[in-house]
Amino acid sequence: MTDPVVTDPVLTYALGQEPRLIAALKALVACPSVGADPAMAQGMEDARQLVESRLTAMGFRNCQRLTPVDGSGEPAIYGERLDAPGKPTILVYAHYDVQPSDPLEKWDSPPFEAVERNGRLYGRGISDDKAPMLIALDTLAAFVAVDGKLPINVKLLIEGEEETGSPSLPKILETHGALLSADAVLSADGARWRPDLVALNIGSRGNAGLEVRVQTAAQDLHSGRYGGIVANPLHVLSGLIASLHDAQGHIAAAGFYDGVTEPTQAERDEIAAIPFDQDQTFSAIGASPYGEAGYSSLERLWMRPTVEVNGMWGGYTGAGSKTVIPNEAFAKLTMRLVPGQDPQRAKQAVMDHFQAQLPPEATLEFSGHRGQGGAYAVPAQHPLLGAAVAALEQTTGQTPLKVRIGASLPLTEIVARVLGLDTVMFSFALSDENFHAPNEFFRLSSIPEGLAAWVQILREIAALSPADFAPYRRK
Repeated sequence: MTDPVVTDPVLTYALGQEPRLIAALKALVACPSVGADPAMAQGMEDARQLVESRLTAMGFRNCQRLTPVDGSGEPAIYGERLDAPGKPTILVYAHYDVQPSDPLEKWDSPPFEAVERNGRLYGRGISDDKAPMLIALDTLAAFVAVDGKLPINVKLLIEGEEETGSPSLPKILETHGALLSADAVLSADGARWRPDLVALNIGSRGNAGLEVRVQTAAQDLHSGRYGGIVANPLHVLSGLIASLHDAQGHIAAAGFYDGVTEPTQAERDEIAAIPFDQDQTFSAIGASPYGEAGYSSLERLWMRPTVEVNGMWGGYTGAGSKTVIPNEAFAKLTMRLVPGQDPQRAKQAVMDHFQAQLPPEATLEFSGHRGQGGAYAVPAQHPLLGAAVAALEQTTGQTPLKVRIGASLPLTEIVARVLGLDTVMFSFALSDENFHAPNEFFRLSSIPEGLAAWVQILREIAALSPADFAPYRRK
């Protein structure tokens, strides 16, 4: 942090409240808010009540729980402080739900008990997204405590289904569109790329998924009596899977690349300038570089779509052997998509490819359709992105690199599609903090870094006007 920022009275107050923030974080981690597990319903409710009590203490108004019009799904939490007439209105996003903690035996401490070790706090959901959320909330609280108000207008949307793909979020936004109107979205979710680089995530890939079933007979068959005269569905499915890519790693399904644009030379140059040790990256995971010919590893990860087989099974997999021809085989597939691709069209292209390649002795079924979120990229000249860059320059002394993530963040595409708003990701989690895995942790050093940056970005936004955002509001 540079000296001018350290002397900011709001930041000074926020830093002085760090012990209280850590205590609140421990209490929130103790709520097992696993939205995917109905048995954790009380943990979800406990987390909601903790967040709601915090918002009330901060003087947020119009606090309520938002659901689709039919009341389904896990509610999102809303609150607002419209303290600054004539200033921009920002929708600040976070989520209170977390991933399941399985496998429990691989945790070094209880997942729902925040434990400090070596400058880190361990616990499920602590990095994704409870600590980043509290950093944002404590920054807002500091402004209220010191100045009696916020420097901009803030609406909070704290979701309860992010870890299950945000299935209710589109309907929540449609039902409460007027309430959630804003100039842009600032997300406390999203994670920084690497601890050794100051960077901003400016884009994420979309996703889609499905399951495949191939059948060749009404029942499993004796391999001696039927081998060679009845097709083996595992062979058929393996052939279908293998046909998805050509020898250069290009996806062979006709129409899959519809809408995809090639990276510009400027984009490729920007990516090439990012420090990236390919040998170290792949040796750390025991793998070798692989992918579509003609692209670097980072270009493949950030700018190119994929089709991946997440699992494939069928037949006998127990101990010993069983001389059987299975009658059916299964696979789970997911796709990561880039800007310009329509998730449904991309998925249909894969299904059509399988149908075209299917031999006549087999039948094919599709099920388990999921995902179908589009990719997202922040417009390069967006004023909120400019504010984020300026805030990090001020607090770190470095101009942040603009990076992307290969994963999907449902919020960004959904709010762009439904509300017509752009999102800047401003999380102070780091991508190596084991979220979604055992021993998830959050670096304690990220708390003062995050507080400084959040104080500064609010001041940068306050220097803008709603008119600066007008060219980017699509509804």
